[in-house]
Amino acid sequence: MTDLRVTVGERELVATWTDDAPATRAALEAALPVGGDGIRWGDELYFDLTLDVPLENASDVVPEGAIAYWPSGNKLCLFWGETPASVDGEPRAAVPVTVVARLEAVSALETLDGGAQVRLEQVG
Repeated sequence: MTDLRVTVGERELVATWTDDAPATRAALEAALPVGGDGIRWGDELYFDLTLDVPLENASDVVPEGAIAYWPSGNKLCLFWGETPASVDGEPRAAVPVTVVARLEAVSALETLDGGAQVRLEQVG
């Protein structure tokens, strides 16, 4: 089931909510649609977003396709591969983040060159 439409430049992706961060999900849902200028850090894009939530079930190692919130940095992050902090190829944030959703497929991001405009919106 698709919950979110994620646009990265000209690429359209879909994502589903995870169940591990209900407060962060509620805050992000209330803020949708959101977007900004994505800054690339390895195979991660992040953009400015302020949500009034603490870390929930935080981890620095995240699954491929993770959409995560970094409260202390006020950033929403998309992960699809290695970052400069990665060990053994796993997607890894610089600091612990809250995973709130997951992209269903990340192959379209593999050809991304540099940053891009990012937008998330509710489907339906």
